[in-house]
Amino acid sequence: MEQEKENQSVDTFLSQPSSRDLRGRQSVRATFKLSERAIEIMSAVSVHLGIKQKSLFDHLIEDLQSLERIARQVGATSQDLPSRMQKTYVLSRRTLSCLDRAAKEYSASRDALVEFSIQRLQPVIAKEKERHAERKKLLSRLNDFLGTAEKILTEAEQTLGPGDPVHDQLEKAILVLFNTRDDIATFIEKGKVIENF
Repeated sequence: MEQEKENQSVDTFLSQPSSRDLRGRQSVRATFKLSERAIEIMSAVSVHLGIKQKSLFDHLIEDLQSLERIARQVGATSQDLPSRMQKTYVLSRRTLSCLDRAAKEYSASRDALVEFSIQRLQPVIAKEKERHAERKKLLSRLNDFLGTAEKILTEAEQTLGPGDPVHDQLEKAILVLFNTRDDIATFIEKGKVIENF
């Protein structure tokens, strides 16, 4: 009984989700004609940052101020897009609704709105490309360090022998460093997708 009262008092302070809000989160498929570059940008950012493309679309399209600015520019000019190909994406119903509304209101092509919205990710790619280059430098330095660490371990094995507590602790520490290096190398390998930008 007391638990029920407590739940009721908490419910009065919390906003309740509406069925409209929940339906807006439903996933839908939409096909756009986009440049190969835009498709590559979406894929690279998604893979490199580990963000689903649906989430990227939600972020880009539901930023209404930016979308309206793009729609005004696209609607005011008859700028042709570069050669395009069809690509189907999953996005939320709300995102598609925002896109349709902006396209209609500003007499702009949905494809052009998506194309130019995706272009907003280029600074993210530029920044991540710099970070990727720095990560590669750090990995190189870590490999040099591990080379030195292996020499120290070999020396400890020769002078102290295996089974010595100091040798064994060094061996454990160096093994952890090697595993960490392998994890870092895997992450950097996955990030190579960003090097082509």
